[in-house]
Amino acid sequence: MKLVSFTRENRPGFGAVKGDGIIDLGSRFGDRYADLKALLAGGAIAEASAIVATQEPDFALSEVTLLPVIPDPGKIWCCGLNYHEHVQETNREVTEQPTFFLRFADSQVAHGEPIIRPPESTQLDYEAEIAVIIGKGGRRIREEDVAEHIAGYACYNDGTIRDWQRHTSQWEPGKNFWKTGGFGPWMVTADEIPFGTTMTLITRLNGQEMQRATTDMMIHSIARQIAYVSQVAPLQPGDVIVTGTPGGVGARRKPAVWMKPGDVVEIEIDRVGVLRNPIADEA
Repeated sequence: MKLVSFTRENRPGFGAVKGDGIIDLGSRFGDRYADLKALLAGGAIAEASAIVATQEPDFALSEVTLLPVIPDPGKIWCCGLNYHEHVQETNREVTEQPTFFLRFADSQVAHGEPIIRPPESTQLDYEAEIAVIIGKGGRRIREEDVAEHIAGYACYNDGTIRDWQRHTSQWEPGKNFWKTGGFGPWMVTADEIPFGTTMTLITRLNGQEMQRATTDMMIHSIARQIAYVSQVAPLQPGDVIVTGTPGGVGARRKPAVWMKPGDVVEIEIDRVGVLRNPIADEA
């Protein structure tokens, strides 16, 4: 099942993609769940799946404006330096513990929405990543129990303003410029992708492949990442774990490749879909 957040006729909603249409789950659940995050918190994925199996779309996918899969996650944990090739190209060393930083919700855009290059820099870089959306909260989750806490998976572009990332040893400024990261187009529920399935991750910039990797190339597994961050603070439904980018980022190419207005960047994950964003300058 593919779950989306959207606006239609200036009203926010959420639903499930079926063919070229959307089943409006928000209207069906009424006052029970205000948004997709609330649906996850209510443990209602199975109930939603039963609706999707028996009912037809309410309107076309083309009639809505997609939002980031979870528009307002409480936490966005991002794992850095999690593929050997990326560690090597950055001249760093593999660490015993995973490296994490945080993103803010307003640094994200939806599928089809422009990623914004700010006037402060031209060094806008792509990073293809797999996002894991938490469905069941928990603290100090054991690695062997992680699967029961995952609601689903989505494509993520951890867009980065590289020179601002390098201003100090703290990465957050370069990772949190307004509307620089893509999250979408939807969340594929975990029942569609059995835990531990090897997924392929690809970046294309203007149709040219720039990154390719599989999840079995990760240094710190998804289970390890979730177990680690859940020690820091309880994970809640709708929280997002962004699991790392492979080698091939623009900053490490010779010459460097920066995204610029008019470009189109695509992040593809097999079994999930394609996140596509044009690039535009901030107005």
